[in-house]
Amino acid sequence: MPVSPPLPELAELERILDLGSPHLAHRLLGEINTDEQRFPLYAITLGNPDLDVPAVGFFGGVHGLERIGSDVVLHYLSNLVMQLQWDALLHRQLESLRMVFMPIVNPGGMWRGTRANPGGVDLMRNAPVDATEKTLFLIGGQRFNANLPWYRGAPGAPMEAEAQALCQLVADELLTREFSVAIDCHSGFGLNDRIWFPYAHTAQPFAHLPEVHRLKQIFDQTHPHHRYVFEPQSRQYLAHGDLWDYLHRRAVAEPGRTFLPLTLEMGSWLWVKKNPRQLFSRHGIFNPLIEHRQQRVLRRHVALLDFAARCACSHRAWLPTGAARDEQNRLALAQWYPGLQKTQQADALLNPR
Repeated sequence: MPVSPPLPELAELERILDLGSPHLAHRLLGEINTDEQRFPLYAITLGNPDLDVPAVGFFGGVHGLERIGSDVVLHYLSNLVMQLQWDALLHRQLESLRMVFMPIVNPGGMWRGTRANPGGVDLMRNAPVDATEKTLFLIGGQRFNANLPWYRGAPGAPMEAEAQALCQLVADELLTREFSVAIDCHSGFGLNDRIWFPYAHTAQPFAHLPEVHRLKQIFDQTHPHHRYVFEPQSRQYLAHGDLWDYLHRRAVAEPGRTFLPLTLEMGSWLWVKKNPRQLFSRHGIFNPLIEHRQQRVLRRHVALLDFAARCACSHRAWLPTGAARDEQNRLALAQWYPGLQKTQQADALLNPR
């Protein structure tokens, strides 16, 4: 049984690892077996391993059909490897930053051309987190049958090997630090590129809402012509088993930890609109199939990933504290939770301190 399957993304990752060997470290988190192939789960790190420095993580390929997510992470990693050959400022930045990559979380699903892993489990419905409010039928996660989409896995079963590997990597490399941020790259329906933050399992705000709002502010200031829509995932739908909800809840259990998990949802309808024939391809619904559009997508998101790395490195310069954090929370509630803000204001009037 071959160890290195003919998976283009995996071949590209191994090329990058070879090219960047003077700077990159990588380790095997596990192996995924299918009837035809055996796939390695790679984690790649660079920068300062000291737990006193902040960290940023980049993830892709959680859903096997959404290959563009892996491609974006691999493109950014390749750019960094080339920069490291000449960029003294990047070397200086990496003295104060840890960077973590898991570009191909679900290689078996990618090989089979399925959203789920080879066992039929949707990895982003697989964490031990149940929605506290009503979810959409099936889409929010189901336990009826592995042959139906959005299958969570059997009740009481451990998380799938791919999900466990991702969670362990995040626990080891990100949640052990005072500050960390993660970007998980996906494609989804819609004309807009969206940046989601927790929660998926509830419509209530998450603990680091002020920090995310401040991050959005500085992104708006730095890239005033961007087209990303920042929003909590719950504004689109609620779901069981979200890995980032699960990991964020682990992070806030440790006092003094700030962990900002973000999900990039690249809007695929624009690709379909410009090339309607993609509707007749399962991959075409989730990925740009024409080369120049693929290249355009890869170029467009490099700035976002680089921004995340710089934000992590310089987090003490922009994180809000004290009254400034309270103001960021007020602004965030007004923007993303207007109904909740009105309820809180009414409670304050009825129950003054």
